[in-house]
Amino acid sequence: MSAALLEKLLRAPDLPYLAEKVNRYLAEEAQRRQAFREWITTGMKAEFINGEVVLHSPVQRGHLLAGGNLYTLLSTYVILKDLGQTSFDKGMMELTRNDYEPDLCFWGKEKSAGFTDETMLHPAPDFVVEILSKKTAKTDRTTKFQDYADHGVPEYWIIDPRIKTVEQYWLSELSANE
Repeated sequence: MSAALLEKLLRAPDLPYLAEKVNRYLAEEAQRRQAFREWITTGMKAEFINGEVVLHSPVQRGHLLAGGNLYTLLSTYVILKDLGQTSFDKGMMELTRNDYEPDLCFWGKEKSAGFTDETMLHPAPDFVVEILSKKTAKTDRTTKFQDYADHGVPEYWIIDPRIKTVEQYWLSELSANE
């Protein structure tokens, strides 16, 4: 939220009414999120983003190749160096408001020490990769970009398999630009 918008809200005469309305909305959203978590199965690719369930369709071959190759390299390195744990495609992360299934994640030893075979909801990773598709590009570049930064994800990559690019973002760089 921009500082100007926050300042305007704080000066609004109906701030208590607005706060009550927001709290009601967030309580209803929390119920929808819980229902989502009870509904989703391991065979589904879905996320809970800003109060809405987002279902994902199968990905194109370029997406599979980019993600699979990067996962193989990263996972092998992490295992060899005993650095923590990785996931590809189905590792759901639980943030304050949203549940995402990024294309690739890495959690260092400290964060992954508490994972068990039954862990379904993971904390914010130390590294996230999203591979763009036409359907997800806007969310990956806006909502997720901001959410990952707000939750302290130190490094975020956006891969576009169509034009074969990798964008690398470091939290320290994002914080310096605020």
